[in-house]
Amino acid sequence: MKTVEVIGVPMDLGADRRGVDMGPSAIRYANLHEKIRALGIRVEDMGDLKVPVPESRPRTETHLKYLGEVVKVSRVLGRVVERSVRDGHFPLVLGGDHSIAIGTLAGLARAVERPGVLWFDAHGDLNTDQTSPSGNIHGMPLAVSCELGAPALIRSRDGAPPIDPGVCAMIGVRTLDPGERENIRRLGIEVFTMYDVDKHGMREVVARALERVTRGTDAVHVSFDMDCLDPDVAPGVGTPYPGGINYREAHLAMELVAEARVITSMEVVEVNTRLDPHNRTAQLAAELVTSALGQRIL
Repeated sequence: MKTVEVIGVPMDLGADRRGVDMGPSAIRYANLHEKIRALGIRVEDMGDLKVPVPESRPRTETHLKYLGEVVKVSRVLGRVVERSVRDGHFPLVLGGDHSIAIGTLAGLARAVERPGVLWFDAHGDLNTDQTSPSGNIHGMPLAVSCELGAPALIRSRDGAPPIDPGVCAMIGVRTLDPGERENIRRLGIEVFTMYDVDKHGMREVVARALERVTRGTDAVHVSFDMDCLDPDVAPGVGTPYPGGINYREAHLAMELVAEARVITSMEVVEVNTRLDPHNRTAQLAAELVTSALGQRIL
């Protein structure tokens, strides 16, 4: 297994609710490094990217909140991820809100020719500046990575080619804005909602998603938003929504990803420490990372 490089991005500028900026620290505190090393995998922690706090920046945009700051962080993160992949490492990005995926996917797209993307999320993250009801950029990263949305956000990808929607799959979706539904149809991204998980089971859903994201790809990135999980097992997230993936379904999904031996990078986002009793959600995030890296019961 490659060296896992842990990259913290304490970003909460892309979301309405404060607290996800402490996510990287909380996941580390859940013995993340020790859990990975127990698998015989080398870990290097690259520390946290510098992210301004909202109180230090006036919000001057009329709709897209903290646009300039998100653009700057995305560019820096993109360079860090690109360097990690080119050096032959496994970047593990810890958020922070999901807007950080703009930088993660840009760096990956510059480092490899055709990356596949497996996206676990309760939401579509396919809004644009024209469709978003809130102006929160954490609801836009997948759209931006496919080059839909505000020109400034697309430019923040620093020339990275767009992610091919034909090798993207989403799992766990259960709430979409009208504009996101239209963008899903426009892009042709394969979406497995909770209806699909309930009807077919997680094993079948992951198998179909993996077939999609490995179709002629050179890498597979897993973007895991903790709000894809049911709030009963992951209460500490910024935008909880009922009816999500349960504890064993989540571990099974990551175990199947590991079994396929295709994952080359990962990010875990939206752990909100202010809403997380006893660090439960961060602890589960660390466990799911190790399942994706090969942890087994026996």
